[in-house]
Amino acid sequence: MSKMFGQMMDMQKKMSEAKESLGKKTTTAEAGGGMVKVTANGNQEVTAIEIDPDAVDPDDLELLEDLIIAGVNKALEEAGDLAQEEMKKSMGNMLPPGMDLSQLGL
Repeated sequence: MSKMFGQMMDMQKKMSEAKESLGKKTTTAEAGGGMVKVTANGNQEVTAIEIDPDAVDPDDLELLEDLIIAGVNKALEEAGDLAQEEMKKSMGNMLPPGMDLSQLGL
């Protein structure tokens, strides 16, 4: 029982370290052929948005809004993938084969 408790403590520590590390890793996604660039970190937080001035048309703000939404969604998806890969690396030998970390909310 104490061995299992120790393994759980190790797993919790590794998860905490991996989560902290993820905050420092970023991914950037583009929408509209690079007109909008969105950067998100491994904790799935948007950290930057770059908008090409040519994307700003006062008569078509709906297009810009759509590009921002697409860029944010793509960046968050990539950040989620990054997070899952990093967690797999840090916890690989502690999880049963084939276990999907999304089952743990990660």
